[in-house]
Amino acid sequence: MELRHLRCFLAVAEELHFARAAERLHIEQSPLSRAIKELEEELGVQLFVRTTRSTRMTRAGTLFLEHVPRVFTALQQARDSVKAAANGFHRQLRIALSDGITPSCFSALLALCRQEEPEIEIRLSEVPLSQQIKGLHDDLYDVGFAQSNEVGDELIAEPVWHDPLMVAVPARHPLLAYKHVPLDEVLRYPLALGDTNTCEGHARQVERVLRRSNQDPLIAERVASFDLMMTLVSAGFALGLAGASQIAASREPSVVARPLAGGSHMLTTYLLRMGSEPSDALARFIERVYAIEPPKGKTAAARAKSVPQQGSEP
Repeated sequence: MELRHLRCFLAVAEELHFARAAERLHIEQSPLSRAIKELEEELGVQLFVRTTRSTRMTRAGTLFLEHVPRVFTALQQARDSVKAAANGFHRQLRIALSDGITPSCFSALLALCRQEEPEIEIRLSEVPLSQQIKGLHDDLYDVGFAQSNEVGDELIAEPVWHDPLMVAVPARHPLLAYKHVPLDEVLRYPLALGDTNTCEGHARQVERVLRRSNQDPLIAERVASFDLMMTLVSAGFALGLAGASQIAASREPSVVARPLAGGSHMLTTYLLRMGSEPSDALARFIERVYAIEPPKGKTAAARAKSVPQQGSEP
């Protein structure tokens, strides 16, 4: 089995169309079909069912697809390690990121790592939570950050940062009459919320807060990024629910952050890692994580004060 076989398989599996896959690989259809046939013969299974109208994967093909991308990930990591060594780095820390973690904390963490151990290269991968969990098990990542602690028994999930959950409100919106917005008032308006696949942990934490009301939320859009969420809020399309630092980092001038009424609502970021003893480099990295203090929403609160009030809290 050669890498070209795997590249051909991956292209066909993702395109489910031999002509498009061949075009993507910049080859003719004939060598592509031959490569797939050679791979099937070596594995002793049929990977695709091909008709004149469609191409679909078999059960065996679907199972094979779960493993092939990791081969290329591991190969890329090996290349990166060699390049890092050539550039003077002694080793790497491979960090996975999910759910849009607290940006101010993470940027401060990276700056501290660069200051204290510049010889260690930091490699970042933005992946869905499920992929991060699998990658930690498969030794594709050394450590990860996510907004979920539902990661199974073999992984350790340590709460490290807490970001106030805020309502992102367009300027001149009626809810700006409240200094602390009641949840029932928020649910009177359409919401832009994180996608349950790409922002799984964040979406779970927000949904737990929403369940405290007897009202069902009106979800205008599920978004894969907080930038899009803030864009929709700025346009008056919906309200958003996000961490104070995430709203502040968006730099949308017409978006105002307001805290929810009824107590402190926090989004928690967890550090995820395998339960085995960490390496010395990873242990030092974890120490730096705990040394970072969240801003506790001061930036977002300051921005909120800069917007004219439309009244006082009822």
